Amino acid sequence: MCGIIGILAPEGEEVRQQLYDGLLVLQHRGQDAAGMVTCDKERFHQRKSNGMVNDVFRQHHMDLLGGKMGIGHVRYPTAGSSSSAEAQPFYTNSPYGMALAHNGNLTNARELLHEVIHHDRRHVNTNSDSEILLNILASELGRTHSTQIDGELYLDCEDLFDAIERVNSRVNGSYAAVSVLSGYGILAFRDPFGIRPLIHGSKKDDNGKETHVFASESVALTALGCEIIGDVGPGEAVFVDENGRVRRRICHPSPVMNPCIFEQVYFARPDSVIDGISVYESRIKMGEKLANRIMQERPEHGIDVVMPIPDSGRISAMEVARTLGLEYREGFVKNRYVGRTFIMPGQAIRQDSVRKKLNPIPHEFAGKRVLLVDDSIVRGNTSRKIVQLARDVGAKEVFFASAAPPVLHPNVYGIDMPAKEEYIAHNQTNEEITQAIGVDWLIYQSLEDLEDAVIEAGKGVVTQFDSSCFTGEYVCGTISAEYLSSVGMARNDEAKTNKNSSDETIEIHNKE
Repeated sequence: MCGIIGILAPEGEEVRQQLYDGLLVLQHRGQDAAGMVTCDKERFHQRKSNGMVNDVFRQHHMDLLGGKMGIGHVRYPTAGSSSSAEAQPFYTNSPYGMALAHNGNLTNARELLHEVIHHDRRHVNTNSDSEILLNILASELGRTHSTQIDGELYLDCEDLFDAIERVNSRVNGSYAAVSVLSGYGILAFRDPFGIRPLIHGSKKDDNGKETHVFASESVALTALGCEIIGDVGPGEAVFVDENGRVRRRICHPSPVMNPCIFEQVYFARPDSVIDGISVYESRIKMGEKLANRIMQERPEHGIDVVMPIPDSGRISAMEVARTLGLEYREGFVKNRYVGRTFIMPGQAIRQDSVRKKLNPIPHEFAGKRVLLVDDSIVRGNTSRKIVQLARDVGAKEVFFASAAPPVLHPNVYGIDMPAKEEYIAHNQTNEEITQAIGVDWLIYQSLEDLEDAVIEAGKGVVTQFDSSCFTGEYVCGTISAEYLSSVGMARNDEAKTNKNSSDETIEIHNKE
């Protein structure tokens, strides 16, 4: 999972500070690495490394990132690697000089790598599918019939959109991407299913000059003072040239909106609006439906107090308490400087992080029957530890509610969830999971209620989703058992431990 941003400002302005500020707002989407590429006339400047945004970019780095347009990226590793070599954006100097930042995952990356090396005759230097996407785009741009004006190549906007059409015909999977083309402008495009989010906004200065911004979430635009223009649609490409002129085109014959529902459950910030759907409102609706389910299945629930697992469980928990007419209390204090545990590489690291992440407030638990509400349960390590913390400080009984259904299948579209064998719900009944995490009873949201919650929050603007981590039904491309097996092998704890220990020797094999 990643966060991306692209900015084009009027002549004479610099975008580095706005890129930095936007990446800070998107930090929740990636805490493994950060990067930025700016373009000053025809020269690119780049800084990227492992770490948080405010650690990667020091003042002496910022001073070198000149230019009126640029792109930025924050990342979690999507296949377990935390090598700085795979930090984005990526750059290529042919055919025009361009850099790209990508959020998502290409599901036919292996086949595309073969094509890029043996047919497009391009070099790939990392294991990242984002570098493959950049080279596919560059290759297709190289096939365009560019006009020569005064002896220099000129790329027509329609040729650019034609190239995106060919990219869409070759690439399977999820991709929201921003690209900066030297001497031309900023390009943003999204896969034909709209799986990963991408939104466009702009703002005008006192002289009426306009700055255009593309980002993964609306909160980055509003933080920069932009008005929302709209989401980049599925299969759509938007190009803003150096003079600020905006062109857009649907570059796929049959795009269908199927955004990833896990964005609403967990990843997106609650103050964002994605594809016209308020994340806050969708989580309120999740809480309401979860409370109704509790009343249906456990009318004699015996709950004294409702508590959230901070932070993403908080909004749903508040609505569960309100709907049930129960007291809502904050029982845990969160250390905000510990990352999201279910995507950390390695079981030992995750368990250590759980111990450091939350601290209970004893008098809120003592002698009470407590309902803990979380956004979801993936491995169950965090849930188990939290339940034990509640018992250790005197909870009389501990109940658990998940605002999402059981996670049963890999997310192949850019969220580095573990191998399915590591999911706590894998081949286990509700009763077995209840025992495994140590609660008195456990309840999950139904998939129908989850999807209805998001549909209602968006007032029907989106009616179908990629819910594959719950159903195993993948909206894009043919996901074979062999592919899922390879994903599982790459994402299990042993593979992650081995990969992280060998980051210094990562290489791409350019021959079969």
